[in-house]
Amino acid sequence: MDILLSHGYFIAEDVHEQQIMKPYPPLGLLYISAYLKSRGYAVELFDSTFADLAAFADTVRRTRPGVVGLYVNLMTKQSALRMMAICQQAGSSVVLGGPEPVNDAERYLRAGARAVVRGEGEHTLEALIPALARGRAADLADIPGITYLDDGGQLVETPAREQIRPLSALPWPDREAIDIDRYLETWRSHHGYGSISLITARGCPYTCKWCSHSVFGHTHRRRDVDDVADEVVWLHERYRPDSLWYADDVFTINPRWFLAYHEALKRRGLRLPFECISRADRLNERVVDALADMGCQRLWIGSESGSQRILDAMSRQADAADVRAKTRLLQSRGIEVGMFIMLGYEGETVADIEETVDHLKAAGPDVFLTTVAYPIRGTAFYHEVAERITSDLPWEARTDRDLRIAGRHSAAFYAHATRWMVSAVGLHQARRAGAAPWQLARLAINAGRGRLGMWRTRHQREGANGTAGGRGWTPAERADMGW
Repeated sequence: MDILLSHGYFIAEDVHEQQIMKPYPPLGLLYISAYLKSRGYAVELFDSTFADLAAFADTVRRTRPGVVGLYVNLMTKQSALRMMAICQQAGSSVVLGGPEPVNDAERYLRAGARAVVRGEGEHTLEALIPALARGRAADLADIPGITYLDDGGQLVETPAREQIRPLSALPWPDREAIDIDRYLETWRSHHGYGSISLITARGCPYTCKWCSHSVFGHTHRRRDVDDVADEVVWLHERYRPDSLWYADDVFTINPRWFLAYHEALKRRGLRLPFECISRADRLNERVVDALADMGCQRLWIGSESGSQRILDAMSRQADAADVRAKTRLLQSRGIEVGMFIMLGYEGETVADIEETVDHLKAAGPDVFLTTVAYPIRGTAFYHEVAERITSDLPWEARTDRDLRIAGRHSAAFYAHATRWMVSAVGLHQARRAGAAPWQLARLAINAGRGRLGMWRTRHQREGANGTAGGRGWTPAERADMGW
């Protein structure tokens, strides 16, 4: 083979996902595999999702690939480092891509990678494979879009590579290279239906400070309407999924394209249930009607906060009142709404958290998921808090999720805040639904425990050594926090 591709996500090591069991295949690698094969390369793909590290090691030792391409994101960093060591022992050259290595390239290179791909991988790997086969670092100098170490051990970053246009010139993902049926079976055995993923575009032009744009930048490029519709027809005929997941950052970002796509599916007589992500400001009645007609079961909105002050601090370019209005519009058309909520963004106070709880009560999403903001290298949020970022873990043992921001509330505080938020919103919804008294009592107790926990941990702040510590508060801070 010319290259072995893998991604290092092992579901057996993901306790959280084992409780959910909604896996999707690595679309990015499947695109790269399809492209390289179309250019005459011999490609193997080791899908690690349902495998383990031992199986990967056996594959590498048996096939002795000259080049191994690993897709790395925040979740798979530790696995990727272990996989790199296995490849080095087999004499393979490792190329890394994905959002994680780009902003920490030197550490990955000194850990043994031969090159880090910045941006899209299709064209860059096409040039890298023969260059690596020649074995000279000097041969890498003329390849745009990579970072590597020269023969003297100096870091070299070549010029950026132009982004791929048009996207529809790329072949569809190489789904036949992996066991898609295993994914569908997993979904069906746990949820009663099978879902399959696809994308209609690459990139997001919005400016949210906490969001990484390390692969596609701030651009947005769409595939041709008929190209996507034809792929959906093929997916339906080949795999018979019960549902689709449009994995775009903002599915309805271009209403003209979206409405044309709606018509393209209608012409093909195809209506498949699906979920997607969008933004409230990219929805209107016509778009929502089309979503319902296409079979949209749930649309996820990155609400993040109910405090307009925090949304503005994030450069979210969103209006909390509009999120509430669009939630009601979607639900009026029979579409469930999911929301993503972020706690702990820079400058957030208890008053802002209270606004978010009120926002969720007023909006009434069918489901919401919470996270605590963490600084991803390369983002504006990271640069804003860089001087206060700490960790007591060595680089190879941590991810950006393990970083702490000195002076921010402790992890315990946010655990209590999450408990209060989930229970308080649940109590509000249960009352409106006429829930049984025992259900209301349980939610009220949990909400009270969460609020009490927030009060007890209100003085705990992340310390300079990455641990929670206490400190005195000024009168102004106490007033700001509402205590």
